[in-house]
Amino acid sequence: FILYRVVETYCTQELESSTLIRDRRSAMGPINAIRNLFSRGGGVDVEDIIVPEPPIPSPYPMETKATADPIEDPTGWLLESGLSQVILLHTHEIKMMCMFGYALLNGYKMYPKLPARTTLSYRFINLILANTGGGILVPIFINAIPVSLSDTYPIVIIMAFIIHELYPMVREVIGLSPVFKIMLICMYECNRAFVVVKLSKAASAAIAPSEFDFPLFGPIFCGAIGGCGGAFLPLSKGLDPIKEGGLAQPMYSALIASTCFHLFMSTSLSDGVIQPAKKAQLLIAIYFIAHNIYATYFKGGHAKKEKTH
Repeated sequence: FILYRVVETYCTQELESSTLIRDRRSAMGPINAIRNLFSRGGGVDVEDIIVPEPPIPSPYPMETKATADPIEDPTGWLLESGLSQVILLHTHEIKMMCMFGYALLNGYKMYPKLPARTTLSYRFINLILANTGGGILVPIFINAIPVSLSDTYPIVIIMAFIIHELYPMVREVIGLSPVFKIMLICMYECNRAFVVVKLSKAASAAIAPSEFDFPLFGPIFCGAIGGCGGAFLPLSKGLDPIKEGGLAQPMYSALIASTCFHLFMSTSLSDGVIQPAKKAQLLIAIYFIAHNIYATYFKGGHAKKEKTH
C-alpha cells in the first residue's frame, strides 16, 4: 500500500509538471495497473493497462499556433503603408476630402468654359453633371441608383460651388500654385480611380455573360464612362468633346485602367493574389496621378489629334 501511494504521488506530480505528457489517460496507466494488482490479489489483466494510441501520420508537417507562419504575401507591402490607405480612401473622412478636391478641380476646369452671363442655376447644374456624370450614366445602364441621389456628393459639390462663386480668386491660386494644383490632382485622381473600380465591379456583377465565361466589354465600357462621363453631360453636347481633339486625357486613361482592371479580376491573372481589387485600385490611382501630372506640366495636355476624314 505504501509503494502504491508513492507511485501514485510521483505520477501525479509528473503529470502536472511535465509539458510533454498531453494525455491523462496514458499518464495514469501505471497507476491503474498497480491498483488492479493490489485489488485483484496479483492478477493483471492486459485490458486494464491503458496504452496510448500512436499518433496519426500526416503528410504535412504539424505546426502549433505559436510556430505557424502566416500566409506569405509577396505584394503585401503595397497595402502596408499609411499612404496607400489614403490613396484607397480607407476612411470616410479621407473619401470626403478627395471628393471635395475632385469637385474643386472640376470647377476650376468648368468655369472658364461657361458662356458669359449664365445663371446661377445653370452653373450649379453644370458642376453637378461634371462631377457625377459617370455616376449618373452607368447606374442607368445597369439599373442602379445614380450617385448624385446620395447625400455625400451633393454636400461636397455645394461646398465647392460656394467657394467658386464667392471666392473666384481660388481658381487663380490653383492656376498659379503648382503645389496646390498637384495636391488637388492627387485627390482628384484617387477619387476617379475609386469610381472606375467601383463601377467596373458593379457592372461585372450586373451584366450576365453571353459569349464568354464572364462579361467582357460591358464592364470595360462602364468603367471607362465612370472615369470620364462628366465630359459628355449634358447630353446636348453629343460627341463634340471628341470631335476635334480626340480622346482627352481622362477619357483614354479611364479606358486603359478599366480594361486592365476588368481583365485582371476576371481571368487567372488574379489567382493567388491577396486582396487583388485593392492592389489594382492602388496601381490605377498611381497611374492616374502620374499621367495627369505629366500631361499637365510636361506635355502641355493631350496633343494627340485624330485625322479627320
